Parts: sequence; C-alpha cells; structure tokens
Amino acid sequence: MCVKPTLIILASSVTAFAQQSIVPISNDGKPLNLGFETGTLEGWTATGTAFEKQPIKGDTVAPRRADMKSGHAGSYWIGGFEIHQKDTATGTLTSASFKVTQPWASFLVAGGETDKTRVEIVTKDDNKVIHSAHSDQTEILRRSVVDLRKYSGREIFIRLVDEHTGHWGHVNFDDFVFHADAPKFPAAVTVQAPMKADEVPNAGLKPSEVASAATVPAGYELKVFAAEPDIINPIAFCLDDRGRAWVVEGITYPNRAKDGEGKDRVLIFEDTDGDHKFDKRTVFMEKLNLVSGIEVGHGGVWLGAAPYLQLVPVADWDAPKPSSEPKILLDGWGYQDTHETLNTFKWGADGWLYGCHGVFTHSAVGKPGTPEAQRTKINAGVWRFHPGKQTFEVVGHGTSNPWGLDWNEDGELFIEACVIPHLFHIFPGGRYHRQGGSHFNPYTYDDIKTIADHRHYLGGNPHGGNGKSDATGGGHAHAGLAILQHPSWPKALIGGVIMGNIHGSRINMDILERKGSGYVAHHGADFINFNDKASQIVDIREGADGTVWMIDWYDLNQCHRTNRDAHDYTTGRILKLVRKGVKAEPVGTRKPVAPKVALSDGDVAGAMKFSGPAGDAFQRRAAASLCQRLPIEQRKAIVMALLAHAEDADDANLPLMYWYAAEPIVAADPLWATEALAACKIPKVTEFIARRMAAK
Repeated sequence: MCVKPTLIILASSVTAFAQQSIVPISNDGKPLNLGFETGTLEGWTATGTAFEKQPIKGDTVAPRRADMKSGHAGSYWIGGFEIHQKDTATGTLTSASFKVTQPWASFLVAGGETDKTRVEIVTKDDNKVIHSAHSDQTEILRRSVVDLRKYSGREIFIRLVDEHTGHWGHVNFDDFVFHADAPKFPAAVTVQAPMKADEVPNAGLKPSEVASAATVPAGYELKVFAAEPDIINPIAFCLDDRGRAWVVEGITYPNRAKDGEGKDRVLIFEDTDGDHKFDKRTVFMEKLNLVSGIEVGHGGVWLGAAPYLQLVPVADWDAPKPSSEPKILLDGWGYQDTHETLNTFKWGADGWLYGCHGVFTHSAVGKPGTPEAQRTKINAGVWRFHPGKQTFEVVGHGTSNPWGLDWNEDGELFIEACVIPHLFHIFPGGRYHRQGGSHFNPYTYDDIKTIADHRHYLGGNPHGGNGKSDATGGGHAHAGLAILQHPSWPKALIGGVIMGNIHGSRINMDILERKGSGYVAHHGADFINFNDKASQIVDIREGADGTVWMIDWYDLNQCHRTNRDAHDYTTGRILKLVRKGVKAEPVGTRKPVAPKVALSDGDVAGAMKFSGPAGDAFQRRAAASLCQRLPIEQRKAIVMALLAHAEDADDANLPLMYWYAAEPIVAADPLWATEALAACKIPKVTEFIARRMAAK
C-alpha cells in the first residue's frame, strides 16, 4: 500500500454540503451507485464475506447502542457490523472506475481504528492508492476529504478493505461525491496524529509471576490469594465478617442459558493460617444462571441473576450451605445487554442493599406478580433494597455501565462509569449524565455531570484510546471501586478512590476535594499497575484489616462480546494487596468491617440529620433529596426557601436538585409556579420553571 491511512478529518451532515456535492457519473453518462440508493451493490464487486447482504437500510446502529447513530446519507449505506453482528468476516468491496471531473471529493467512513479496516481511493491505470482513511472506533459515519487536484481526467475507483477479525474489525462507508471547491464542513474535527500503542511488558502470566510483575504502593506487596484452576472467571465477590471470600464464577456469561442450564457457581475461600492464600475451598452453590452480584448477611446469600434478585437462606454460618431453595424477592431485571445487569452489591450503613445497573439493559423491577404499571423502571444508575421492609427504589438515575460503588467517611456515595466520564457522586434523587437514551422524566432538562476534572484516556473518542492511553490512566473502561479508609494506610492515600481500569490493566486513583455541595476528583497516581494485558480487575473491596481484595477476570479479550468463543474460560484470580510482612488474621477472628456513615432510609426526620454542618450546601442538597420523597403540598415551602439561595447558582448540583424537587409542583400548581418564577434567585431554575409552564 502506497499511502499511510489517515484518520477521518471532518464530520458533517449531508445537508451541510448538499448544494456543493456532485455525484460521479459512469463512462456511459449515468450516475454511479456510490451512495447505494438503488438499495443494491450495483456497480460494485465484492470478495470474501465482509460485505454480504449489503447495503443497509436506515439507522440500525441507534437501536442497538444509544450512544451512536449511523450518520448515513440518504436511505442506504454500507455497515460492516450490521449483518453478521460480529467482526470475524473479511473481504473487499470495489466500485466501478470513473473519471475525476472535480478537484475535490469526500466520503463518509466509520468503523475500526486500524489500517486493516480502511477505505482506499485508487488510480485505475497504475493501481496506486492515492488516499486512504479509517475511523477511530465509532459507528458514526464522518467525512474524509480527498484532494484530487493532481488527478484531473484520470480514472479512479473506491475500494473498501476489511482485513481485521478482532474487535472493531469492520468498516462502514457511504456517499462518495465530488466538490468543485475545497469542502468546508461546520463540524470540523482537528486532525490527530496517530497515537502510539502502549508498551505493556506482559500479555499473560502464570499465577506465580503476577506479584513480581506488578507495580504496587511502597510498603505493600501483592498476593495471589487464589487462581485457576481453583477459580475461573470471577465476576462478583464479597467478604463476610470472618474474612471469607464469597466469589461467583461467571461461566454462563456472555449469554443467559436456558432455565436449569446455567454454569455459574458460588465458591467460598478461606485462609486459616494467615499467609494470604486460601487453604479451604467450598462449593456453596452450582448451576446458577448469569449471576452478576453477590452479598451475604441478613439471613443468607443475596444473588443478582437477571431477571431475579434472590435470597439463598443459610442457617449455619460455621459450615455455610443453602438451607432451602432460593427465594425470588424481585423480578423484572433486564439482561438485553448481559454486561450491564444488576451488579456490585454492597450493604450501606443504613441497612439497605445497594447495587448498580447499566444503561443498555432495561428493567421494570417489582415483587413477583407485580403489575407492569406498578413496577419501578431503571436502565442506568444505582438502586437499593431494604431486607426488612422488602422495599425497592432507585437512588439515582443515569451514567453508563457502573460496576463499582463505595462510600467515603462522610457517608457520601460514589460510582465509576465507562465510555462517558468515569466518576460520579451519587445522592438520592439525582439524575446523571447518560451514555445514551433519555431520562424517564422528559422535563429533566439537564442532568448532573461527572466530578472528575480529568479523564483516563487519550484521543477524542474513548474507544479509540484503548491500548494507547498509558500516560493518562489506561483507558475509558472501569470496573470495581473502593475508597481507602483503614488507618494503616499512608495519610496521602486515605480517602483515595481506587477503581479498576480494564484496558489499562491497572487500578486508577482519584483524589476527592470538597467543593460546594459535592466534590471535585483530581487525577492521582495509579494505585497498582499489573503490567499485564490480560489482567482485568472486575471488583474491589477494602478488608477490615486494611487489605485490598480484588477479583481478576484475567482474559486478553478486554471487551464485552456476545460471541462466547471470544472469551477465555480457563483463567481467573483473586488478589490481595497487603502490608509487607503482616500476616492475615485467621478466619473466625476478624471483626466486621466498620460501617460507614450514610443517609437514613428516607424518613423525614432521619434525612434531615445529615453529616454536614447545618445550613451548609450539603444540608441544602439533602433537603432537595428529601423533598422528592414528600407529597407536593409538603414540599412547597421547603423548595421555595431553597430557591432563595442565590449563592447556589453556580453549584454543580444544587440548581438541578432544586429543579427536580420543584418540577412536579410547577406542573400541578400554576399559582405556586408563578410565585416561584418571581422569587427564584437561581437563573437555571428560573429558566426551567418557565419552560415547564410553557409545556403545559
């Protein structure tokens, strides 16, 4: 190949340049089918299987992933992933040749980021590639501009090339047109030089090699608590008050099995001699189906296995085993996207069981038999369930695919996210930046953003930064989160938010700083770097003795794929970070993890007893959360008082929390809305009140 492929350089909609574009014509004077509006591949020649059953009609991207659209022109386009729904096919698609009649051209391209998934413009007489372009791991078709000033009168042809069978191994294409002048599109994207691939020293290590390969904090060492063949594909875990690790082997993933044919199981690992390695392994339960969350306590083992949240009763915790059949407490959990199901269970100090939920899985949760209209919907965010009251509710809606949560010393809740910015401060009633889709309430108008002042990937596209983002933290995909609080940690680390970075094969750390009603998270030094491409930390817990426990999925494939053959079902590890020379307390002698402060379970009196100083921004945020639980009449006076705080106008959270509390009042009571509009000292809320009044 003669020309180094270049990244797409311009993005534009068709309407922006429709009057300047010229459709190439064939040698017999007929318009060429370079936009596929015949609905066929007329005038094109295909080899291999990558372009079978093309072209695609309509936007098939948006229905399967809400964060992207096809961006195609007209009705038809070439979508390399859309037919097979896999990236295993290869081949070429070559147009008929045509004469260059204009000095400029452009076309739409999307798909993979390497030159193995590319679009080439080739001169017919000498078969020379004069222009080549590829995408940056996005399905959104964007413009690549071709300078043809040196090729006037010569014949050229277009060749789509798919030589890649790995992740993002496809190319999308549409709408090659000529231009009389150099085209200028309104949404220009800065040309980016190709990013250098990360240099990771290892790509698969034996368990005995893991500790010496990893970079860990000074004064600490990494221990392999358990590894294959004793543990395979750990997808969820928890610790009990005896220091035992309860771990789910997620062997059914990535597709839910037929009922009764699940392959997941729950294992219990114990270290009885304090050497940070297990010496007792118990199979607690087998033949489970797509388990993604586990916690123990309140009478048994709590399992999330969509479509169910279930409790497995345990009578004897000295020799734990199921004492009866699992009880389904809630059903209706979706599994449309099997890596975005209910996950990361943790007990809050308020007595509720907390968990996360992803954006592309759609759940309507309720007790078995609950009518659809009475179910609680969630498709992204944090939820909780009270074991005594048997009550379920959503704490905060939004984000992307959170797979990790924890509280800081003040009882404030934090989660990590993927693709979109990576860290969010969650509080009751919050609505947060979404990776895709819309909020259930159409009058949300705006949502709460990340607290991070940085990102962990390079480049303009999170997917395009995979394997190229070592300098900023390793990549966009996170799983597992814990906040260090044990007094044995160095002072600089206490309060640090640690989270697994899948593509970076490491654990990042963010440093929290109090600001207004919330926090800002600054970029800290990486906590651990495993220096091994196969390492993928899925969840993290801080032990009662100041150790950090981690489960490592351990697979060179770093992305969710529905093709089972893409995953490794032979490996998995449980890791511990421990102080050098300090033995573990034997099982049965440990104290329970000290409960962290948290908001009450939502009663009016309890919610006002907030940890922050009375009357400060944290208190007002808690009041706004409380108001969303109150009947409209009871919240009116509180909301009106909150809207008088002009000093909150620029706060990251308060204007939106005030609006979420006020919106139902505005809808129900025009007189109150008029009074609030006149009295409000917060411009954003004033705007939203007016918009909501006009929407009636």
